[in-house]
Amino acid sequence: MAEVVFSSWGRNIVDNRKGGEKKDVSFKLPATYDGERPLSAFIGWDGIILYNKDVDIPAMVTEYMKRVQTKYVCGKCTPGKKGTRVIMDALAGILEGRGSEEDLDTILDVGSVLAHCKCTLCPSSSVPVIDAVTHFRDAFVNYIRGAKSLSSEFRYVEKYTAPCMDKCPAHIDIPTYIESVKDYRFGDSLATIRESMPLPSVCGRVCPHPCETACRRKNVDEPINIMVLKRSASDYEWQHGHLPPMVPAEKKSKKVAVVGAGPAGLAAAYYLALEGYPVTIYEALPLGGGMVAVGIPPYRQPRHLLQRDIDIIASLGVEIVYGTRVGKDVTLDELRQKFDAVFLAPGAHRSKPMGVEGEDKGYKGFLTGGIDFLRNVYLGLPTGMGKKVFVVGGGNTAIDCVRVALREGAEESVLVYRRSRNEMPADVWEVDGADEEGVRFEFQVLPTKVIANEQNEVTGVELIRMALGEPDASGRRRPEPVPGSEFVIECDTIIPAIGQDADLSFIPADAGIDTTKWSTIVTKYVPLKGHDGKDLKDGMGNMLSRNLITDCGGVFAGGDAEIGPLTVVACIGSGHRAAKVIQRYLEGKGVELTDDERMEDILTYFGVYDKNEDVQWLDSASREHQKEVHGAQRASYKNYCEVELGYANSQAVREAERCLRCYRVAMVAV
Repeated sequence: MAEVVFSSWGRNIVDNRKGGEKKDVSFKLPATYDGERPLSAFIGWDGIILYNKDVDIPAMVTEYMKRVQTKYVCGKCTPGKKGTRVIMDALAGILEGRGSEEDLDTILDVGSVLAHCKCTLCPSSSVPVIDAVTHFRDAFVNYIRGAKSLSSEFRYVEKYTAPCMDKCPAHIDIPTYIESVKDYRFGDSLATIRESMPLPSVCGRVCPHPCETACRRKNVDEPINIMVLKRSASDYEWQHGHLPPMVPAEKKSKKVAVVGAGPAGLAAAYYLALEGYPVTIYEALPLGGGMVAVGIPPYRQPRHLLQRDIDIIASLGVEIVYGTRVGKDVTLDELRQKFDAVFLAPGAHRSKPMGVEGEDKGYKGFLTGGIDFLRNVYLGLPTGMGKKVFVVGGGNTAIDCVRVALREGAEESVLVYRRSRNEMPADVWEVDGADEEGVRFEFQVLPTKVIANEQNEVTGVELIRMALGEPDASGRRRPEPVPGSEFVIECDTIIPAIGQDADLSFIPADAGIDTTKWSTIVTKYVPLKGHDGKDLKDGMGNMLSRNLITDCGGVFAGGDAEIGPLTVVACIGSGHRAAKVIQRYLEGKGVELTDDERMEDILTYFGVYDKNEDVQWLDSASREHQKEVHGAQRASYKNYCEVELGYANSQAVREAERCLRCYRVAMVAV
C-alpha cells in the first residue's frame, strides 16, 4: 500500500517528507495508472497528491502550466491569457537555470491575480503551482542554483475536464456548447454536442441529466438547465431547416455489424461511420431507437425528432436492417464471418417477474411487463389493458406505464411501490408529472397475491404494508412487512414494471462469450486497484477501464447488455467508447485504452465536483424554466402531444449566461 508523501488537496496539508509519525490520508485514486505502472503523483484544481518522493515537482508543475497555457487557455480575458504566460515563462526559466528567487514571488503574486479571470480554468490551474512553490520552494531554489531535472523517469498525462463534463456519462464538452448558446451560435453548440452525442434531440429531452448534480452553479443558487440548453441547440437546427454539416471520411474496406438500433448501437455506428467504416445495424423491431422508441412515451420524446436523429446517422452511410432478429433471422456466427467486427448492443427489452402468488397462472389482465405494454402501445398492437390499471414499480418505466394508461383510456391508474416516494429511483419531475395527471400512488406497500374470479380474470391485488427498517447494501432503508396490515386494491389490469434485462439467447453457448446471471455480457478490463488493494469500480459496481471487447475475437459489447439497464446518455457514452476501441482494433492498433480514456475513468472515479466548495459569485440569477403544458387535460385520451416545450432562444441565452465555465486540468505522473 503506497503512502501519501505529501498532499495539499482540499487545502488540507499532509507532509510526510520529514519522517516522524505518518499522517494517514487516502484518495479515490488507483495505485497504478494502467494495472502495471504506479501512479506516482496527481495534481490539479485543488492541489498536489504525491505518492513517490522521487517525482520532480518543479518539473511536473512546469510541464503542467505549459500544457494549460498552450493547449487550454481560451485567451478571452487578460488575466488568464497574460497571467498564465507569465507563470509558464517563469517556471521554464527556473528549470533552465535562468531564474531567480524573485521569480518565485512573481509566480505567487500572479497566481493571486488569476482570481479575476473570466472563468475558473486559469485560477484552478494556478492552485497546484502555488502549492508547489510554497511547499517545495527548496526544490525550485536548487534549480535556480544550477541543479538538473530528474523528470525523465516520469511521463506526464493530462486531462481537460469540468465537473459537469466528468459527471456526464458521454463526457460532452458542456461549458463550450453552453457558451456557444450564450453567443447565439446554436450551430457551433450543436457541433460540440455531436462530438460526443449523436442523439441531441433525445438527450435534450429525456436525459436524467446527472451533469446538473455536479454543476458548481448550484453552490450559488440553482444548477444550469444543461439538458434543455442541449435541446435548444438541437431544435434550432431543424426549426431553421439547416442541414447537419458532418461529412464522413473516405470509405474504408473493413465492415462492422451492430446488433441493436438503440442508443448504444446508433452511437457506435455514428462514430464509426464518420471514420469511413461501412456499418450495418440489425434491429429486431420495425423501427429504430430501441427503448427510446418503444419505452419512452411520445409526450416526452416526439417520434419525428427521434427519427430525424436516426435519419442523420443513416445519411452517413449506416444501413439499418429492421425486423431482423439476430439468433433467428441471422446468426451471430454469420455476422462474424461477414464482418470484420461485431458490436453487441441489443438493449434490455425483457421484463423481470414480480415473484408474487398467482402471476404465473395466465390470468386475463395480468400483463407480461411494463416494457411489453409500452412497446405494444407504440406499435399499435393490442395491449390487453382494461379500465382499472395497477402498476408495480418505482422507476421511470413504471411512471411511464401509469401515465400512458391514462392516455389509453384507463379510468383509474394506480402505482404501488414498496418504499417511500423520496426513495423512488424514478426522476422526481416524472413522478410530479404523473401526480399532476391524476395517477394514484400507494407507497410502502408490497403486492403478495393476484386475485382472480372464476373466469380467470384479474379482479384485484392483495398487498401488505411495509415499514422501513435498517439500511440495506444500497444504503436505502430496507422495507419490512407489517403483520396484519393486508388489504386489497381492485383492478382489472396488472402491469409489473420492476426492472428489465437483456435477452442474450442469441449468443450460442460455444461462441466463447461469457455472460453473467444478471443477463449481461462479460467484457475485458484492466484490473485497477486502490491503495487499499481493492478493485476500483464505478458507481454501478462495474470494473473501471473496460475496453468492451469480449473473449470472442472481434466481438464487442456495450450498453444495457454489457452492464445492465442504463440511461440513454450512459448507453451513448458506451457506444462512443466502443466505436473508438473498434476503430483501433480494425487499424491493428490493439484494444488498449488510450491515455485520454484512462484519465476519463480515473477522474470519474476520483470525482471533480465538490459539493462543499464555497463558490464566490457576484449575483444570484434564477434558473430559467421551460414552458410546459400543465393540468390533467394533458393526459386526456390519446393525447401524446409533448408536455415540455423547451426554451425561446432569448431564454436559452439568459440561461447560458449563468454558466460559470468551470474547466479544470488534471495531470498524473507515471
